[in-house]
Amino acid sequence: MTTTNMPASLIPTLPGHYYTDPAVFGLEQARIFENMWFCAVRASDLATPGSFRSVQVGRESVLVVRGRDGELRAFLNICRHRGAKLCTDDSGEVKRAFQCPYHAWTYGLDGKLVAAPNLTKMPDIDRTQYGLVPVHLREWLGYAWVCLADEPPSFETDVQTAVTERLGNLEAIDSYEIGDLAVGRRITYDVKANWKLIVENFMECYHCATIHPELTEVLPEFADGYAAQYYVGHGAEFGDEIKGFTVDGSEGFDKLPGVTEDQDRRYYAITIKPQVFINLVPDHIIFHRMYPLAEDRTVVECDWLYSKQIVASGKDVSRSVELFHRVNVQDFDACERCQPAMNSRAYAKGGVLVPSEHHIGAFHDWVTAKLGTP
Repeated sequence: MTTTNMPASLIPTLPGHYYTDPAVFGLEQARIFENMWFCAVRASDLATPGSFRSVQVGRESVLVVRGRDGELRAFLNICRHRGAKLCTDDSGEVKRAFQCPYHAWTYGLDGKLVAAPNLTKMPDIDRTQYGLVPVHLREWLGYAWVCLADEPPSFETDVQTAVTERLGNLEAIDSYEIGDLAVGRRITYDVKANWKLIVENFMECYHCATIHPELTEVLPEFADGYAAQYYVGHGAEFGDEIKGFTVDGSEGFDKLPGVTEDQDRRYYAITIKPQVFINLVPDHIIFHRMYPLAEDRTVVECDWLYSKQIVASGKDVSRSVELFHRVNVQDFDACERCQPAMNSRAYAKGGVLVPSEHHIGAFHDWVTAKLGTP
């Protein structure tokens, strides 16, 4: 990460192979995604007992299910008999149990082994010990966060501190009552780029004046190249003539009940490493979750969250959705433009960051601390 004769105002980036080398991505899977808290699913998606979703966390498929007692639980999506994938569907609902399609080993919604061919002839089998392998789960902001580590890190330190560092205090996010909101729209993007390129893009606004005309119209200060995340506690203010966080600046909805006067007409962005972006505006929330699948492929699931009353009423949310959908498409196109160049000899030693991107340099330091020096 050194560049010969680099001016003092510039900061070196990660070398190109950090974005293209399968071995580096393998280390990230093992040391980051499988060891940190990972935001998996929106809890309300699993509304009834037996509803489930399977998600990729590092190298593992994780099954998140609503139990008969109403609690969410997570398990490795692997049959304990011969290792077949238990659920091949991304989501669905079972009545009482999961049955492996290979040899019919059957597991309750609590993960316990409840049936298998000839199981009664094997009375020494502990049905809990040979049940599904549990995964740590924590609910926050209406999402189920999972951690594959045997001893998970502190949720408060690993996850909630990111909010405190960005907003100044944890209570500031409580004003938006994110857990009580409803999904008004969900869009899934399949991005042909390394997950770190997406994080880096989200963290800076040096590119905003170039590729985000709609966003800079609504948030004029972004045209100056300083992202909201550059400052602690700062929210980018809407333009004087802007009525709402919509694609044309037209009026949105009433602000969420808990939003304070200081938070009104402002946009806040938070990065929670390794794979969550939260965007706060007065009348809705935009919540991104990344699922890194390969060194050059990342699926991003984006939820637009509104009050339950707005969603239930069927009100048109398309103008607010369209604004950040355009931002997403513009950003992901830029990341896909960068990804092939990470293999270029011109980027073998990396590129540079300007001073307004210094927080990306801190992100790179965090990555290398996690991985060592691959």
